[in-house]
Amino acid sequence: MKDTMLMVADLMALSACTAPKTLGQDFVRAKVVSGDELAVLADAMDSYGKERGLVNYDRDAENIRRSDAMLLLFLNKAEPAGLNCGACGHNKCSDLNSANGDDSVQFQCVWRVLDLGIALGSAAKTAGLLNADNRIMGRPGTVAKNIGMVQGEMVIGIPISATSKNIYFDRPEKK
Repeated sequence: MKDTMLMVADLMALSACTAPKTLGQDFVRAKVVSGDELAVLADAMDSYGKERGLVNYDRDAENIRRSDAMLLLFLNKAEPAGLNCGACGHNKCSDLNSANGDDSVQFQCVWRVLDLGIALGSAAKTAGLLNADNRIMGRPGTVAKNIGMVQGEMVIGIPISATSKNIYFDRPEKK
């Protein structure tokens, strides 16, 4: 079953990579994670949540441990679309990252974030069509970026599993 789920993750990556992008410019990248890398990520999620006093990182880490594979989708060096639409709060795209004064903060063009969202939906749709349980999750992406598993400005994960009960739902919520 593990080989099948890796194939599903690869097909999810294909769906994400071929999803439509603003102006036909592609800044969305994909990485399939499985095996020992999943365990490393789950352990890092546990630590990250504990160190920062954040809830549900441990719960989501357990989901990652029980997953067969995960697709990480992320924006990598995404340039503003150049549409000067103002959706980011600036009148011109050229002002998007010149006004923040902090090189560690990278604001994103709304159109590039939409591209990532469309890619996520395409990948999750493919998983569903292939009967792989899945859930779009931000916490694994945050930690994958933090530990250097991927290099990107915005990272989201979609873990997948094949069991008789979907492990990503009916999870306990911590208060």
